[in-house]
Amino acid sequence: MAMRFGRLDLNLLVALDALLTEKSVSLAADRLCLSQSATSSALGRLRDYFGDDLLVVKGRNMILTARGEELIEPVRAVLEQIRTTITVAPPFDPATADRHIRIMATDYSTEVLLTEALGIFEHEAPHIQFEIQAMSSSPLDALERGMVDFLLTVDFAISSDHPSKILFQDDYVVVGDRANPAMAGEMTRDVYFSLGHVTTRFGRSRVPAFDDWFVRRQKHQRRVEVVTSNFLSLPGLIVGTNRIATMHRLLAERLSKYLPLSSREIPFDIPPIREALQWHIANNSDAALRWVADRLAAIAWEQFPKGRGQEPNSADNKLALEFQTGHSLLKSVV
Repeated sequence: MAMRFGRLDLNLLVALDALLTEKSVSLAADRLCLSQSATSSALGRLRDYFGDDLLVVKGRNMILTARGEELIEPVRAVLEQIRTTITVAPPFDPATADRHIRIMATDYSTEVLLTEALGIFEHEAPHIQFEIQAMSSSPLDALERGMVDFLLTVDFAISSDHPSKILFQDDYVVVGDRANPAMAGEMTRDVYFSLGHVTTRFGRSRVPAFDDWFVRRQKHQRRVEVVTSNFLSLPGLIVGTNRIATMHRLLAERLSKYLPLSSREIPFDIPPIREALQWHIANNSDAALRWVADRLAAIAWEQFPKGRGQEPNSADNKLALEFQTGHSLLKSVV
């Protein structure tokens, strides 16, 4: 039965918050886990109550009316007060908790960390369901919209507006087929830039990974012959060829156990990367999410004792600013 305050169905407050935030019926429907028709119906009832359109079509998008803009903060404040003062969360027990937790991560971080961690979680938290989402072109946007609970990505690409935890550190090596003549000796700068390269870029806008972005800043440019959409496809695209790839060391070590790959040190300095876990500040008191964050950090520290995450220094912060400036929407992912 609908709960009402005056003539307002209080169940519509959540729908109103989603509509005002997303400025889109379809996106609000996704956020609410409702059909578009149900969300459109909710918008119709809200328009009737407030005597205002709230959202109107302008060109190919929807924009808020003046009344809609006025309602954003009051509605959000009311819902937050209800959540923090009325809703009493039961004590969290991972052994019995029933949750669905969404993590946006690259195939690299999934392979080197999440595969191990989720195997452990099967025993420690058997009723929690985990959904691993592929890294989008705008991961922070997905976090802001509540589409994911966690981002697992390079710390250069996270936001200072939300809490985060550095999990582990990794660096890069040059990887090629064992039969590649260029891999027989030391990898020099001249050899590196003379060979054909395979690299990874993401999304429809072909956003470069961190190593790709960094190497582009060198005086010499690589001859990129193949661009792929994920890290795990790199080995298959260099095996049997004379091409090389710049790959995370932890991933290269893992893949070299069952693929004919050879690794060499990179002939110039690429800063190490730190993989960080980030969650929305509104979820900072969510006991389930904090448990997952703490356990992922503990598992990473145990699995990679030499690569424990370290806080960035001033040089790292400067590079991070350059990285973010070069990707104004924080689209880069690893």
